[in-house]
Amino acid sequence: MAHRGNDKVSLEVYGLVNQALLGWYDGKEADVYEVTNDNQRTRIGFKGKAKIGKAWEAGYRIEVGIRSANSKRVNQLNFKGDDNPDDVGFDLRDAYWYLKEKHRGAVIVGITNAAIDKITEINLTQTESFAKYSDVEDTGLGMLLRSAVNGRLTDSGISWRRLIGDSGDQPGEGERGFNIVKYESPALHGFFLSASLGAAEFWDVALRYKGEFGDFKLEAGVGYLELLEGAQITVCAAAQDDEVLFGGIIEQETSDCRSYGGSFSVLHEKSGLFLNFGTGLKVDDFIRDTTRFSGTDVDEEQFFWAAQGGIEKKFFDLGKTTIYGEYYNYDGGGGTRRTVRAGDALNPTGVGNWAEWYTDVDLWGVGLAQGIDRAAMLLYLSYRHVEGELQLRQLNGAVANGPIADAPIDDLDLLMTGAMIKF
Repeated sequence: MAHRGNDKVSLEVYGLVNQALLGWYDGKEADVYEVTNDNQRTRIGFKGKAKIGKAWEAGYRIEVGIRSANSKRVNQLNFKGDDNPDDVGFDLRDAYWYLKEKHRGAVIVGITNAAIDKITEINLTQTESFAKYSDVEDTGLGMLLRSAVNGRLTDSGISWRRLIGDSGDQPGEGERGFNIVKYESPALHGFFLSASLGAAEFWDVALRYKGEFGDFKLEAGVGYLELLEGAQITVCAAAQDDEVLFGGIIEQETSDCRSYGGSFSVLHEKSGLFLNFGTGLKVDDFIRDTTRFSGTDVDEEQFFWAAQGGIEKKFFDLGKTTIYGEYYNYDGGGGTRRTVRAGDALNPTGVGNWAEWYTDVDLWGVGLAQGIDRAAMLLYLSYRHVEGELQLRQLNGAVANGPIADAPIDDLDLLMTGAMIKF
């Protein structure tokens, strides 16, 4: 039994366990791995609060994620996805305090999510826990690309998630895990505003809405993020170590990188019909000033949209049943730091180094979930088919201004089944 250190501040221990089997087929090989489902990974947390008069409140949260094997990092050569020690084991998700006034809102200081975190993946249904419709990288997209020409795996370390804006997160999505100062307003007619400033040199703002209209429940939101000079996050070229990644030192005066995102989720409670939709755009003007793409017409924009729809209803006393279908599309310029080396399976000529110039990812899927209310448990099954396009441009020294060529890649099939239980 947990005990508080004092009798003034409450203590609540909470968490969840979310483990799954991930089956994959990459056009030539197939296998099944046991993974932690990173759509909502296993975690444990502590939170509490204390009243300060009638209107004021202070509180805290500490939350730690736990991965036995990382569902977004595993690949054909690594069944745990632990190439980076930070990808498995423990990771700090939250460590912050807040001060809140009923009519003026809350100030939050510490490690937590930025204002626009999850702005492109708002979801009123159970699929949030095992198959997020926007953040598709969490379901097996750490798998390495396989050439459709020669059937070999790339040895340049390029995975499916690296075709999506290099960082793997969808364009327009927020940041998490940084020290930030954040403000959250009180709700006004269902609307509330939030804004944050990150120590990693970015700021963002979001407007969200939550309400009901007859039998319909609706949640929606839009957000904007901009990098500041000297940014240390990796969503844009300006945030990279230019000397290491682009072959030359850049005099960076401004990051000139920004993103826009939004989503909505609507649920008709009587019928159980639902629709989730998200979209985002990232504009990285700085990419044309880097050594790698200097003087080229590389596309500085990356765009995605995704939709998920189906029915979620309590057909049985056991709990809610969810049946759904989904589609995702990403279209992006080559503003990434990935290089296809000489002799690689994806190299169009077999010689020289080639830079990612343009990428496209299309995904469709279906799934089924069953809640078990008495055990606070969710059983799930999801299938996804992934197709992609990869276009490369040859590097002349450090600059990608040589010929442009396609690098055909095999499709990827993913099947995930598992369970999540909360405590």
